[in-house]
Amino acid sequence: MGRPFPIPESPPLAEQQGASYPSLVALMRRLLAEDGCPWDKEQDFASIRRYVLEEACEVIDAIDAKDFDGLREELGDLALQVVFLGELARREGLFGPDDVVRSIVEKLVRRHPHVFADTTVEGSGEVLQNWERIKAEEKRDRGVLDGVPRSMPALQRAQRMSEKVSRVGFDWPDGRGSRQKVSEELGELDHAIASGDKARMEAELGDVLFALVNLARHQGLDAETALRGTADRFARRFAHVERRVKERHGGFARGADGKPLPGPPLEVLDGYWDEAKAEER
Repeated sequence: MGRPFPIPESPPLAEQQGASYPSLVALMRRLLAEDGCPWDKEQDFASIRRYVLEEACEVIDAIDAKDFDGLREELGDLALQVVFLGELARREGLFGPDDVVRSIVEKLVRRHPHVFADTTVEGSGEVLQNWERIKAEEKRDRGVLDGVPRSMPALQRAQRMSEKVSRVGFDWPDGRGSRQKVSEELGELDHAIASGDKARMEAELGDVLFALVNLARHQGLDAETALRGTADRFARRFAHVERRVKERHGGFARGADGKPLPGPPLEVLDGYWDEAKAEER
């Protein structure tokens, strides 16, 4: 027979102090208890890893959509992953939830000497400079790129790496060098394609993408945001193509496996695509 769990109250917004967070810790401890949830008890750091990324992406989607009811829910899901991992660490005798919170509070106090000590700053630019200087002092023995997570989306990781090495002078003096590098890498990709060597093609394609990321940085653009915008536009335009195919051709036929088969000729599909582009204008 299960035991009920008390749902915390939400006081008026101005009065909220985060007092309900311990209830999430208590809930997670209950789920991981001997008589708790069989699925939760089977989890470990590796199995929870993908949920951290998924929930973080759903938070970003809610922000981009300005869906604040959804954001509240998704932040709760992300907080669950933090607490879940903290309790798995407690189970392994490594650390606990209070250690996690103390660590970030200590870091924020240390990196805001203009708020919590006697440092004075002139604007947010100097705040960022101080932050980076303090961070560098804390991690004196780390390499320039050691703080860039390998699991970041590839374009975002490439841009962050590009930013970091530029701070130590490993960069072109202006955007012309990065643009020339794109042309150079495209030429090398063409040679790789001509060779038919898949491994070489993959490496050269990666070089082209990295060169484009550098070009984006030099132009003050974010490559990840740019590609996401293009993917969104592609999805909207192809949705229009699908609607036209359904209206005029009965839709795309399906194979025995249920997957769509080729439909109208490409020139017809291109016409519907052009319609979608024209509507966007």
